[in-house]
Amino acid sequence: MELDVAKKLISNCITGHNEFLLKATVAEKYYRTKNDILLNKDRQCDNKNPLRSADNRVPFSFYNLLVNQKASYLFTYPPIFDTKDKDLNTFIVDVLGDGYAKKCKDLCVNASNCGIAWLHYWINDNKFNYAVVQSEQIIPIWSKKLDRKLMAILRYYQDIDDEGISWTIYEYWTDTKCQAFRKRNGEAYSIANDLLDYAMFYDMNADESNVYSHDLGSVPFIPFGNNNLQTSDLDNIKNLIDSYDKTYSGFVNDLEDIQQVLFVLTNYGGIREEGNKGIVEFLRKLKQYKTINLDSAGTGDTSGLSTITIEIPVEARKELLETTRKAIFSMGQGVDPQQQAFDNTSGEAMKFLYSLLELKSGLLETEFRLGFGELIRAICKYYNKQVKNIIQTWTRNAIRSDSELVDICSKSKGVISNQTIIKNHPLVDDPEQEEKQIAKERSEQDIYKEGDE
Repeated sequence: MELDVAKKLISNCITGHNEFLLKATVAEKYYRTKNDILLNKDRQCDNKNPLRSADNRVPFSFYNLLVNQKASYLFTYPPIFDTKDKDLNTFIVDVLGDGYAKKCKDLCVNASNCGIAWLHYWINDNKFNYAVVQSEQIIPIWSKKLDRKLMAILRYYQDIDDEGISWTIYEYWTDTKCQAFRKRNGEAYSIANDLLDYAMFYDMNADESNVYSHDLGSVPFIPFGNNNLQTSDLDNIKNLIDSYDKTYSGFVNDLEDIQQVLFVLTNYGGIREEGNKGIVEFLRKLKQYKTINLDSAGTGDTSGLSTITIEIPVEARKELLETTRKAIFSMGQGVDPQQQAFDNTSGEAMKFLYSLLELKSGLLETEFRLGFGELIRAICKYYNKQVKNIIQTWTRNAIRSDSELVDICSKSKGVISNQTIIKNHPLVDDPEQEEKQIAKERSEQDIYKEGDE
């Protein structure tokens, strides 16, 4: 790609990416419990109304809880892949490596925050590698056909060179190569005037180049959508969380600002002392002697002490907080731990508790199945392994009645295959290893019986 073409392409892509970047940034801030309540301007202290000076801001981590709840529900036990070839299954597990489970959770969190997550794979030292890429760095270019094929990827990120100069790096990936460009950061620089080729790759002759060629056969980036609309989990509950934060913080401010009892003094003798000495003296005498000194002006005098109690609408705010909390978990499609009671609850009743979370997770699973299928096929293609059908087994991490599952497995003996029973047994983590162990134990028993005979 010519430099002038790259300048135009990058300028157009960055402009259209700003709205996505803004929403993703807000979602990730809420995931870190940096809610908007913390960003409001400081309350101005009103000298005429010193009762309103408290400025407490309490952000609640509802969004963090909902996202982590979904990630743990789906990927505490990451998907298992079955190609109907045990040797190939073992090979795929080895390629995915120990970090596979963590990368699954990272994909889930990124997709929940940004609406879509991205996985990048590449070859290094004749070994297949893959990693999760921040969604904010990726600008996809899709075909306009109905299949919506991924045509190219523009990835951009910040970097600092050896001289301490900050640059923005642009990588343009296609199904055959990657071209790198960079722009020096600063107000005086723009893409149109200051985009440069960036020699960050080395060819076979160890010469620096801004072009990297690959034979992967496709754009080495895989999308993992959060749902069919690729929307963030924050979209439906942001206003509810903001309302909860404001209501609770306002309640705390009222309790701090407004004293429960105010003393009204009429013709109090010590009040004529300078400054606040009269008030201090009043409080001291009231505490020590349980009496105070009042000046009387004769008949019709109104001297005395009275109190004013300010009522804070506790019940109304309590009701609002409870209603808002229920709405957050309902609209966020999660499980509220405060609303659940698991005593003597059957397995079917427990499933009902997870109904909303299951609906949300099902949408993500549908999109993620496509991504994982593409990843496994890319691995098999690079290592020249033949694969046709890929069966994915997903296991939910939920409170369940293991005794009921064991009973179902026991009653299914002879109705369905032993392989299916083993896969669904609650005590089995690795079905293939369990089958090997069963075969080994049966073999040992046969040898033992033959020895007795």
